[in-house]
Amino acid sequence: MQGEVRIVDDVPGAFAEVVRDALAAAGGRATLAVSGGATARRCYERLAGTDGVPWERVEVLVGDERFVPVDHEDSNEGMARAALLDRVPVAAVHSMTAAGSTPEEAAAAYQEVVARFDALDVVHLGLGEDAHTASLFPGAAELDETTRLVVAAEHPDHPHPRVTFTFPAIARARLAVVTVEGAPKAEALARVRAGDDVPAARVRAGRVLWLVDPAAGAG
Repeated sequence: MQGEVRIVDDVPGAFAEVVRDALAAAGGRATLAVSGGATARRCYERLAGTDGVPWERVEVLVGDERFVPVDHEDSNEGMARAALLDRVPVAAVHSMTAAGSTPEEAAAAYQEVVARFDALDVVHLGLGEDAHTASLFPGAAELDETTRLVVAAEHPDHPHPRVTFTFPAIARARLAVVTVEGAPKAEALARVRAGDDVPAARVRAGRVLWLVDPAAGAG
């Protein structure tokens, strides 16, 4: 496991402060890759109300996405738009599902989008109860990808085909922020911290920060 684990009572509040500071410190164009899930929604709602974020020069990418329309209830981009991106004047949003007509086409096109950036200022990640992160699931071939930045992915326990950043894409982040809330995530986080070979334990970046609430950190 790489990075600092910070136990905080208010994960969304800590996330908003950390992301604001990282984006404000970026010179010129800044980049933010968003995630999905209930914790991410709370984080984005808090970030939307945070002063001092230079949204006019922030380009937003999607770190992983279910291959559904943006207005579908399971769309990560749709959630991020409702919670944050439609509420602030971002410079651009690069949609994953709009990049191609199939997950494979979208992944190939989004590969070119991500490759245009030498680095990504902030990549936001979550942690699943099975210790997956992004759409990189236990046992999946995508875990061992070493060259491609974006791939199509599937998992029998999760609905919808997906498009996701790989670990090489996440490694381009100057800061990767992993937000973890709730007792159901405690076992997964404990496995990451123990160095078990689970997907989230492979996260690498310039700096990795785990923002964890007391319930998730209890393990």
